[in-house]
Amino acid sequence: MPRLALHDTDLAYEDTGPGSTGETVVFSHGFLFDLELFRPQIEHLRDRYRIIAWDHRGQGRSADDRRRSIGIELVTDDALALLDRLAPEPVHFVGLSMGGFVGLRIAGRHPGRLRSLALLNTSAEAEPRSNLPRYRALAFLASRVGPARLATRILPFMVGRTTLTAAERAEVRRDILGRIAANGPRATRALGGVLEREGVEHLLPRIQVPTLIVAGEEDVATVPAKAERLRSGIAGSRLVVLERCGHSSALEAPGQVSAALAAHLAAAGAAR
Repeated sequence: MPRLALHDTDLAYEDTGPGSTGETVVFSHGFLFDLELFRPQIEHLRDRYRIIAWDHRGQGRSADDRRRSIGIELVTDDALALLDRLAPEPVHFVGLSMGGFVGLRIAGRHPGRLRSLALLNTSAEAEPRSNLPRYRALAFLASRVGPARLATRILPFMVGRTTLTAAERAEVRRDILGRIAANGPRATRALGGVLEREGVEHLLPRIQVPTLIVAGEEDVATVPAKAERLRSGIAGSRLVVLERCGHSSALEAPGQVSAALAAHLAAAGAAR
């Protein structure tokens, strides 16, 4: 997998394109995942679009980062620098959870960088203070023993109750547990980007590109009401709520997410 030296780090990335449309779609993943989170969607779209996806600093195969906390503004700066190098033309941006935090900041502050925006299982709001003690406790334990030892305790935050309990979702559970377990203690530094982020609700009226919002009906980490507030704040945006799905929609409902993205991208391309 190629790597790109940026700022004070080096990011692992994938560039599969270009596809038949001549347009570029970029994917920004969530905490405790890497670009493989979007493998079903990448495979679904790669014939039509150039696809760029990367592992955030301190996660996946990208370089480690020794600072106490990897803030979301730093992760956003990395994304902008990567796009400067690989795709300076406007792109379609897809972000899930932490990746959505990045997408919101780029769309609201640098409108000329995007053709469209897709926000999956994410929010413009700061992390609720009521969530901080339990998340910080899990992060402290994970920094000592690694996420692998705590994967079963983390899983209920990452998936919906259907994925957590249904027999037909057993393979999905095993897959996501394995992804969580694969992260070493270093990944907990990236949690700062989630817990310490400031709200960016004020940016929503500035977002003018076609925007798709995807929520999981059973998402406990980012409840569907937050997606509704995104829809209300971004003019002309479209909200899709997936039944029997939690926070990891790209893996829990891969076909539905791929279809929703394909329709969104086709509409955005036609509008342009």
